[in-house]
Amino acid sequence: MPNERFRLSAEISTSDTKKIEPVLTKVIGVNGIIRTEKGFKVKTTIEGQSATELNLELLSALKRVEKETVLRAKWTTGRTTEWFIDYVLKGVTES
Repeated sequence: MPNERFRLSAEISTSDTKKIEPVLTKVIGVNGIIRTEKGFKVKTTIEGQSATELNLELLSALKRVEKETVLRAKWTTGRTTEWFIDYVLKGVTES
């Protein structure tokens, strides 16, 4: 199955931004990451097999270094958008 290009829009809440930031830049890259009061906002493009797989990879990498991390992510490819809170798919829309 070929990779698709996904637009990621996410909020990451964490109690330790110093632990999370290096992992986030490794997975996402330095572009599109904005530090906030509670963690980070991310707006970037990532290639992968599916939104579920990409969300799992990102959240697992973050939780390995800081278990109290919460990911609220919106993954969009083509006309499909999938919303996740942590590992849980909360909704899918087609536009």
